[in-house]
Amino acid sequence: MIITVTLNAAMDKSLSVPSFQLGHRHRTVEQQATPGGKGVNVARLLKELGQPVIATGFAGGATGTRIVETLTADSILNDFVRIGEESRTNTAVLDPTTGEETEINERGPEVSATEVGLFIEKLCYLARGASICVIAGSLPRGVDPGIYAELVTRLGEMGVTTVVDSEGEPMRLAVKAGPTVISPNRDEAEELVGHEFNDEGETRTAVNELRALGAQEAIMTLPDGCVASILVDDAPVVHRAWIAPREAVASVGSGDAFLAGYVSGRYSGLAPEECLRYAVACGAESTQRLGAGLIDPEGVDRLLEEVRVEQVDAPAATL
Repeated sequence: MIITVTLNAAMDKSLSVPSFQLGHRHRTVEQQATPGGKGVNVARLLKELGQPVIATGFAGGATGTRIVETLTADSILNDFVRIGEESRTNTAVLDPTTGEETEINERGPEVSATEVGLFIEKLCYLARGASICVIAGSLPRGVDPGIYAELVTRLGEMGVTTVVDSEGEPMRLAVKAGPTVISPNRDEAEELVGHEFNDEGETRTAVNELRALGAQEAIMTLPDGCVASILVDDAPVVHRAWIAPREAVASVGSGDAFLAGYVSGRYSGLAPEECLRYAVACGAESTQRLGAGLIDPEGVDRLLEEVRVEQVDAPAATL
């Protein structure tokens, strides 16, 4: 079983609005409303990819009820802790005439210490039957930024593989706790290591810098794929995986699709480089649809042969 953790779950609205301009009235030509937050998106994608998954986190108010009921209607197992305040709603506006995307994310509810304690108990109970846990996304108000680090430590002691995708202080603290895998994008990676990457060489070096901060493996997502320092026969090896650029319908959520593809491959026992290949194909396929957390598995299979994976260096000593 795979668990996904989304502490700041949301209802995500994706709107397609031609010639979008601030200060003007518009009508949509297409729209989607789905439960969201990084972990929820990953859970939906894993379900679509045929993997056993259960989504957990916080859900509150009418929006929280809608999140839970929609996931249940879509046959996605879930077990959320109900909280007193209302879960958030996020809105993404895509202008199909220019390809520009505008995202407006609500800050989310405030969560009490009691509610956090209930969640930790629930997660530890669920983890008894899990082999991988994906911890992803932002934190709601009132939650200590060290919670991801605490979850990584507790789950690690239970023998669960931990995959973390967040940003800022929660991500920095989580990395120090020694997760199995981290998957930041380029901007998040630069924030973690404290400097910009000026060229391809620095980008490839950076994944080992990320791993040196505490993670066993580090995967940095890029617009065309990823650079990853992953373990091959227990030794870290840097790989570059990419796919030729294609015109995107929308890119929101493509990182979640990438992560779901990687976790799906890992859960299925694929070789490390094949996990990266599958991840890149999933991320690329998801850009062809409006709305985060949507994918066509058959489309992923068609893209696999277009993904290139290259070993950048020989196995290196652990940093």
